Amino acid sequence: MSKPYYITTAISYPNGKPHIGHAYEAIAADVIARFQRMSGRKVRFQTGTDEHGLKVYQKARDVGREPRDLADEMTSHFIAMGEKLNISYDRFQRTVDPDHHSASQEIWRRMEANGDLYLDRYEGWYSVRDEAYYDESELGEGEGGEKLSPQGTPVEWTAEESWFFRLSNYADRLLALYADHPSFIAPERSRNEIIRFVEGGLKDLSVSRTSFDWGVKVPDSDGHVMYVWVDALTNYISGLGFPDETEEWRTFWPCDLHLIGKDITRFHAVYWPAFLMSAGIELPKQVFAHGFVLNRGRKESKSEGNVTDPLALADTYGVDPVRYFLMREIAFGQDGSYSDEAIVTRANAELANSFGNFAQRILSMVHKNMDGKLTAGYEVSDEDSKLEKTVANAIGELRTDFEALNFSEGLDAWMRAVFACNQYIDDQAPWALRKTDPERMQAVLMTCFRLVRPLALALRPVTPEAADKLLDQIGMGENRDFSALDEAGWFDALTGSDFTLEKPQGVFPRLELPSGKGEG
Repeated sequence: MSKPYYITTAISYPNGKPHIGHAYEAIAADVIARFQRMSGRKVRFQTGTDEHGLKVYQKARDVGREPRDLADEMTSHFIAMGEKLNISYDRFQRTVDPDHHSASQEIWRRMEANGDLYLDRYEGWYSVRDEAYYDESELGEGEGGEKLSPQGTPVEWTAEESWFFRLSNYADRLLALYADHPSFIAPERSRNEIIRFVEGGLKDLSVSRTSFDWGVKVPDSDGHVMYVWVDALTNYISGLGFPDETEEWRTFWPCDLHLIGKDITRFHAVYWPAFLMSAGIELPKQVFAHGFVLNRGRKESKSEGNVTDPLALADTYGVDPVRYFLMREIAFGQDGSYSDEAIVTRANAELANSFGNFAQRILSMVHKNMDGKLTAGYEVSDEDSKLEKTVANAIGELRTDFEALNFSEGLDAWMRAVFACNQYIDDQAPWALRKTDPERMQAVLMTCFRLVRPLALALRPVTPEAADKLLDQIGMGENRDFSALDEAGWFDALTGSDFTLEKPQGVFPRLELPSGKGEG
């Protein structure tokens, strides 16, 4: 029995509508979740929204609304994004949910009982946009001389009574964690960055605010709400029912993978494990920090006017082509760039012209030249066996790469198999064999027909809708996990049934650039 698998995305600030970075993280996590399900594992996939903190409070104040009212509206956009992009999460966790407040207060009590919380006064620099405290030594300077955080966001001097967490007590334990479990932080770039940060010394962390009341109330401390990251990080366990001993908690914790953007690695790889150590809770297995998705090489920003609505992108080019592009184009863990031209070029070259064309050609010839009837017992040539081995090896590579989160490399292996299939058709020329050697034509078509199935299955985590439509057309049964690749009798059973291949419908249409889009 395979071990259960629990994956989370970072929960999103709903102070604005989703952008391409939110979509990228959700799609990547969904690909991982679908891949693990197809690998036979019981999967739990959680996402959500981080609705407390000064950023949301100020946004609501600026537009004259109550924070909860604004949070409800903005969260609906993130739920809509998940539905549009075919994100198969099991739980959408909102930090305003009562069970989340209870869980956050329980982890607070456990940290307090461990002697790691004390009341003092905070004075220092705070970035509202990052919801983060920064030391003077970390700050940069803007063009106008203003102080900026390492992320380039404005900071303001803050002074108020605050509860503090004894983060300084955890440096040695954190460094031991990184040394004993090198895969805890990935990729290597992020791991090295965090180790340097902790080796530089840790200061105690301000973990409550009194200047506003939009957040989880600190237990037995009137006027204090928790620092937003204390309650935000707790979502990963509150969604499982913590502190109750629920079946989900017993089954899925510790988490296998926290998937996050690289700009919030410190919170997940330093603060979160320290909080859990303090509270006596087992640590997650891995924090993976993916890169940014850049718009033509530039980070998106409202001031630049280059912010892309991912839902509009999906409307224009289709959900599956956008999902495929992001997983294929960007080496996971690194920054990547996209443009309308790049999406169209990649989707047309690989999905429409290569795989889509291969499947359409084969199914059309079977429908036309064999009346949609499949033939078993044909003579297999060396070329046929060689192609089947090439495809099987490529799918094995894809599965190994996907397990290691190397999506672009896995899809590269898959594309090599698709190219080999197209080369095989060109070399065998079944359209010519129809007149000269009908039996050989059938063998060629049946070889290719059988290979449509593993190629579509391998692509299913990335393009689930298109892959399933194609598998429906070729009579694939309900088992669409990777275990189906071992069902040697599938084709024979199909030929012995009354299955007839209907006129095929293409699942990857060619894309066109909308007028007005492109370089200019």
